[in-house]
Amino acid sequence: MAAERLLAAGLGVDLYDRMPSVGRKFLMAGRGGLNLTHSEDLHRFLSRYGNAEARLRPAIEKFSAAALRQWADDLGQETFVGTSGRVFPKSLKASPLLRAWLGRLRAAGLNIHTRHRWTGWDEHGALTFESAEWQSVTVVPDVTVLALGGASWPRLGSDGAWASILAAAEIDLAPFEASNVGVKITWSEIFRGFEGEPIKRLSVTCDGQTETGEAVVTRTGLEGGAVYGLSAAIRRQLAATGEAQIQIDVRPSFSHGELAAKLGVPRNKQSTSTFLRKAAGLPPVAIALVREGAGGSLPTDPEALSRLIKAIPLKVTGIGDLHRAISTAGGVRFDALDEHMMLKARPGVFAAGEMLDWEAPTGGYLLQATFATAVVAAEGAIEWLARPAK
Repeated sequence: MAAERLLAAGLGVDLYDRMPSVGRKFLMAGRGGLNLTHSEDLHRFLSRYGNAEARLRPAIEKFSAAALRQWADDLGQETFVGTSGRVFPKSLKASPLLRAWLGRLRAAGLNIHTRHRWTGWDEHGALTFESAEWQSVTVVPDVTVLALGGASWPRLGSDGAWASILAAAEIDLAPFEASNVGVKITWSEIFRGFEGEPIKRLSVTCDGQTETGEAVVTRTGLEGGAVYGLSAAIRRQLAATGEAQIQIDVRPSFSHGELAAKLGVPRNKQSTSTFLRKAAGLPPVAIALVREGAGGSLPTDPEALSRLIKAIPLKVTGIGDLHRAISTAGGVRFDALDEHMMLKARPGVFAAGEMLDWEAPTGGYLLQATFATAVVAAEGAIEWLARPAK
């Protein structure tokens, strides 16, 4: 995206990528249908960025969700809004969009150099790379945009190795942390038998924050959007006390009163599982989760049982590994950048994307901010080049 803006300004652009081909993490995002952005109003949209909201607001206002959809349309990849408000290309794939995009960029004059790992700067300030043949390559650009990714899914290219280079250049960095990642819960042997089972439509709460979506039971905990959006809150609790408390509502569509009324009907001779399946519409995995949170036996009082179903208490002992996380928190702190995404310690060098210190839940927010910060960085680079000579 940065290259596209620079090319549009009439500049010559060389793109260096350490992988054999470009856009590998973009293609990985396409496995889930390529959720480009979200259709919700700007206020709600920006709130998804938590502590980074104020820093990202100018970028997302400059390159909005509407602008991103128009960009995709211009590449022949018309978009649509799903039932959840998420925006996808109609093809539900990343590869057609990437092919069209690269075709347009090459036609505009983009030079792509693959299998080049950036190794920093030499003593004269030139960029240095290591090529596939282990040869050292030196490049002296007029301006540089770094878009090096976070530290998740390193096999796709974003291994976070650049952090040591920037730290040596005295650029302020926040440590990498896993975001949009599964949580670790010590299940009982009985519940572990539900490994791989999806739990449809549930709400998960941690530290006053609630996310609604789906989850999947794993042998070591839970995965899925309903827990991914709580990554920051869960990390905070883990850092403070060594464990985190979450509450799960497996019937979020009913209020406590409505659910208690359904549970107040006579059970007759039904087993507890049959009763909960018929009265509350709970599948076996949800019933087992209620038992797990209760530690075994369930209350018979409808009010108490309703409260339990709508706030199943679980203890989280950890989160998934950084390399398997969908995204990462940490990276270049915004205080190390000016309003144009230029590194204050390295004039003429701009940074964009997930290498900056921000995070957001899945839902289109990750790609939106990545694209938007790239637009700001590129426009900052263009302004930098146009500044009056001293």
